[in-house]
Amino acid sequence: MSLLIGSLTIGLILSLLACGILISFRVVAFEDLTVDGSLTLGGACAAALIVGGMHPVLATLAGALAGATAGAVTATLHTRFGINRLLSGILVMTGLYSVNLRVMGKSNIPLLSQRTVLDYAGGFAHSLFGDQSVLQLGLWEAPSRDICGLMLMLAIAVVTGGLLFAFFRTDFGLAMQAVGDNSRMIRAQGVSVEGMTILGLFIGNGLVALAGALLAQYQGFADVQMGIGMLVWGVASVILGESLVGTRKIGFLITGAVMGSVLFRLLVAIALRWGLNPNDLKLITALFVFAALVLPGTLSRGSRLLRRNSGPQ
Repeated sequence: MSLLIGSLTIGLILSLLACGILISFRVVAFEDLTVDGSLTLGGACAAALIVGGMHPVLATLAGALAGATAGAVTATLHTRFGINRLLSGILVMTGLYSVNLRVMGKSNIPLLSQRTVLDYAGGFAHSLFGDQSVLQLGLWEAPSRDICGLMLMLAIAVVTGGLLFAFFRTDFGLAMQAVGDNSRMIRAQGVSVEGMTILGLFIGNGLVALAGALLAQYQGFADVQMGIGMLVWGVASVILGESLVGTRKIGFLITGAVMGSVLFRLLVAIALRWGLNPNDLKLITALFVFAALVLPGTLSRGSRLLRRNSGPQ
């Protein structure tokens, strides 16, 4: 039961990563490779500030702001200096490795003895369940702190998704979506495509860094390697979510990104539960991404073929 709760919690945390990648890749159509670095930057800044005595909520927001700034730098390299999109992301991601080491002062910062946002879940569990540290859920037992931590991350994911949906329903948000759909048309309407691109990557990487800050506090440490492979994870979650919702409307895409992240984490947990070597986690992730990319098209072609064969003879 603890494995299931932990998988759901991490899936909800990384749903913020998926939403950030959704904004970069789908909304403003920018192939942003900054993600691996900005997620680590969010975790590194939050951990360093928490160890330094800052309130964990303020430290988390500061980490998100730092990652958002990294995304804006990537967009600026492309829009102001004419550097290729992929190369812009690679440059910033590479530079962030040294920045993250500078921020932390070492390769790893432990947080087990520090106050984090997860302590709010512990306080809520104490006020809700008293001294009962273990709850009976049917045939399983689960720590009350873990359950409240899951509820906290669910609330953060829901609020974040709701704010994004409300933003993209405004005229400003619709203009940002139009940048990815038809940049020439929206430029003719007097909208600054460059400014919208910078803002889109600012918001997207801010969400990615927020996920990194929460992930560092949940797992109890920030590590300079924690962002490796997260871009693939986020893209897989977005693709899987699109397959689940079956539409490109922004509200459904946001919901699909959250669902895809949680489902993707559950699939990884099941694979590990079946006894697969944890060293093969990246390989498992790559296989899931391959399946998420190939299966929707294969199923679509199969359904069309079935309809064609079952038509009037």
